[in-house]
Amino acid sequence: MSAHSANGPVFWLLVTCFCAAFLCLHQLNREQRSELGSSRPDTQEPGSFPLFQLSVVFLLCYCLIKYSCRPQPPPARAPAPAHPAPGRKSALEAYYEHQIKLSPHVLGHSKAHVTKIVSELVKVGKTEHEDCTLTFRGDFVQVGSAYEQHKINSPDCFDLLVPIKVPQVLKLEPTFDLGSRELPFHLGGSAVCRLKPSSKSEWSKYRKDFSDCFCIHFQKRAALSSSQVLKWFYSKMHRCLNVIKYQCEERCSITLSVVNDQLILKLLPKSDYVCCHIAMSVRLIPAVHAGDSVFLVAQPWARTEVMLRPLKQEAFWYVYLSKHEQKFLNWLKVQTPNNSCHLKCLQIMKALRDVGCKEFGQQFSIQWNMILCSYNMKTALFHLLLKGPLEAWDEKFLMERLEDLVRFWRERLQKQELMHFFLGNKNVPDFLTVPRKIKEALPVNLLAGFDSVLLDLVSFQLLKTWNRAHLLMKLNNHKHLHRNC
Repeated sequence: MSAHSANGPVFWLLVTCFCAAFLCLHQLNREQRSELGSSRPDTQEPGSFPLFQLSVVFLLCYCLIKYSCRPQPPPARAPAPAHPAPGRKSALEAYYEHQIKLSPHVLGHSKAHVTKIVSELVKVGKTEHEDCTLTFRGDFVQVGSAYEQHKINSPDCFDLLVPIKVPQVLKLEPTFDLGSRELPFHLGGSAVCRLKPSSKSEWSKYRKDFSDCFCIHFQKRAALSSSQVLKWFYSKMHRCLNVIKYQCEERCSITLSVVNDQLILKLLPKSDYVCCHIAMSVRLIPAVHAGDSVFLVAQPWARTEVMLRPLKQEAFWYVYLSKHEQKFLNWLKVQTPNNSCHLKCLQIMKALRDVGCKEFGQQFSIQWNMILCSYNMKTALFHLLLKGPLEAWDEKFLMERLEDLVRFWRERLQKQELMHFFLGNKNVPDFLTVPRKIKEALPVNLLAGFDSVLLDLVSFQLLKTWNRAHLLMKLNNHKHLHRNC
């Protein structure tokens, strides 16, 4: 079909040229015969030549009209509108409005309240000063979906990095080139935070105390222990909370607890400062600043339930490049259309993950959420955005871009490979100014360590969930409205 449509204009053009040439030759031949003055009687019937000439002119005009009036094909790069199942887009839009989309007003109040409370906590922590121990460094750093405009459901969870620093007599020497050779699981990559004394004479005074509290020997060198830092951070924050708790009692109820080895600050406002008195959970994460807006984050590796062969798991830290991610998102905000749907696609995909999860057993649900975690979802979107024209992310192409995102995810799952967007990626856009040590690190596969059969099953269930997305979301939306009534 495509070959025929491509050769059709050429065919009619050739027919037109042939007819015109034939008519010219015939007319020239007649003029030559007339000049020779041939005495032979003409055997043609009277009026036969004008009839033939009119026929050729008519055919010539017909060919020209047919060629000039043929329909023009659409531009090659224009996104072709898809024809999704009837009601699918309206069901997704309705679910997005009622269940996924956050109120900017409520989210703004919630973030302001969290900022005020945590600022007071960190301020107290910075006033405490002890010789040769860890201390707070600067202000906290806002990370995660609530601050990147792709949070879903409710503004009730926030992630904050609390930067810490080692004593001045020590110097950090982080190692990022671990890659998939060392660890079976990655969440934002991994690093070892090695320590080197900057002043040996001063360091000798405090070496034993600091080493016993915060260090671990890894590959014959001292390294900062993530588990020991977590223990120190928990006790430090409890002391800070005891200082401010009394003065905050009139504004909100505050509790600090360890949930799944994570320090969670729970806030329940008592005033109308936060609309609807939303209970909020703030995850406080200790982080070491490694320079160039790179943070090494202490998080419990035990949650992954993975045995790290002969390696000591407390020597490893997650690499957080939240500042670079936010810079990329800000660049996309300028480069994409004003009504771009790239963040909306990410939100719908996360909601699709959560809706699909309700139909699975407990064990598979845990694995499903680990593979399709928010960080991996965001990484997949970053890769897809750089593949095609950014104009194609206009809101009117929402369903097509969702189809692309599901297709991209299935390709990654089938190939068992989703590469980290920054670590070991030498093709990161230049405007992001990623540190050289990050670019030159070994590439990190975020799906490393997952069984191939499991990834195939996730790929199958993802497609199944997407094909039934409008039905699942319509059902969940109906249950939500029924509960509210």
